[in-house]
Amino acid sequence: MDQSNRYADLSLNEAELIRQGRHILVAYKMKPKAGVGYLEAGAHFAAESSTGTNVAVSTTDDYTRSVDALVYHIDEASEDLRIAYPLELFDRNITDGRMMMVSFLTLAIGNNQGMGDIQHAKMIDFWVPPEALRQFDGPAKDISDLWRILGRPVKDGGYIAGTIIKPKLGLRPEPFAEAAYQFWRGGDFIKNDEPQGNQTFSPMRKTIPLVYDAMKRAMDETGEAKLFSANITADDHYEMLARGEFILREFGPDADKVAFLVDGYVGGPGMITTARRNFPNQYLHYHRAGHGAVTSPSAKRGYTAYVLAKMSRLQGASGIHVGTMGYGKMEGERDDRGIAYIIERDSYQGPVYHQEWLGMKPTTPIISGGMNALRLPGFFENLGHGNVINTAGGGAYGHLDGAPAGARSLRQAYECWKAGADPIAWAREHREFARAFDSFPGDADKLYPGWREKLRGLHA
Repeated sequence: MDQSNRYADLSLNEAELIRQGRHILVAYKMKPKAGVGYLEAGAHFAAESSTGTNVAVSTTDDYTRSVDALVYHIDEASEDLRIAYPLELFDRNITDGRMMMVSFLTLAIGNNQGMGDIQHAKMIDFWVPPEALRQFDGPAKDISDLWRILGRPVKDGGYIAGTIIKPKLGLRPEPFAEAAYQFWRGGDFIKNDEPQGNQTFSPMRKTIPLVYDAMKRAMDETGEAKLFSANITADDHYEMLARGEFILREFGPDADKVAFLVDGYVGGPGMITTARRNFPNQYLHYHRAGHGAVTSPSAKRGYTAYVLAKMSRLQGASGIHVGTMGYGKMEGERDDRGIAYIIERDSYQGPVYHQEWLGMKPTTPIISGGMNALRLPGFFENLGHGNVINTAGGGAYGHLDGAPAGARSLRQAYECWKAGADPIAWAREHREFARAFDSFPGDADKLYPGWREKLRGLHA
């Protein structure tokens, strides 16, 4: 059934829709099945996303028609489909009237991508008007709060050198805490890896007190504040609260130095909102475990990593993993910078829409996955700044001189980039950075050809 006479209006002007601010606009890469017209498929897509079905129904009235989602732009050659969703379509909380991410996802990517006349469809951008923006929580804490704890300027406070406890599974409480202590002797920030939680070989009630003791010892030794991101991910709302409350009790006077990590993709928006609203004084660390199932550039359905990052800021994530933009082991390209820019800036032109955040707190780009000191200068140069959290697992614990030296090499890599120095010349004056060349010779050969001759005999 061709529904384009109802669920499409190509006379609508995008600039005017944005000026009026009564719709959430969504852009997709969509291709219909062979033999199906592009506008016909797009209208069916919009119908399924809002008030329609595949047959005419007797319960339709004038009001339901007024909240139809409408296709307002198509370009079949570039697979460009754009739909305007009236704000009235979206579910609101009965407790406080706010909007919810689950409603946006249910409509905008619910059943429509799996319909029989759609070959593939992937959300690549969306625009949120001021009225809707005000109905989302946004972050309670941001990177400036971490800089303040670390004793840095709250503007452009710079790189936060972090790690992931490795191996990510298998460590019992004592070696886990010892691994944390060793990194903190040289670095700033430790996160639980996403599977780490309350395994039988490392129960949380035994591990967390030991981690806090390690933090206190490291702070006493270095005279610096330290940060720990604790995984509170769980299927159950009450389990998440129990984990969070236990951790805060254990850290006591240093609870401000605790972030809460939540696997926001596999757990869903409900987990993020539970953490955001019940622990507003903690930095909310959004981990993307599993996201590659739909956000991979090779995937033709789902949504992009850019869209996921943008949604995370609306939900209230203080920081989210943004990939390594081709500089680490994860899938990505240098042009993935937009994934970081959309969450950290107050205004940004995305792949389709220009989004104004109207002062909503920023979300920190968190980078991890195959990063080490040798890869960081190029990463910072590509991104244009170093105001990120980096959680380098192997890049710290794989350093030949141990985790404290690995952590220092990461800091030195940032200082090298910040100074605009040649990395080989910098290595001659900074031992831990120099030893990163010997620790990661494959990367050194690729990034700094001839380094062996230039650094021969140095810091042996």
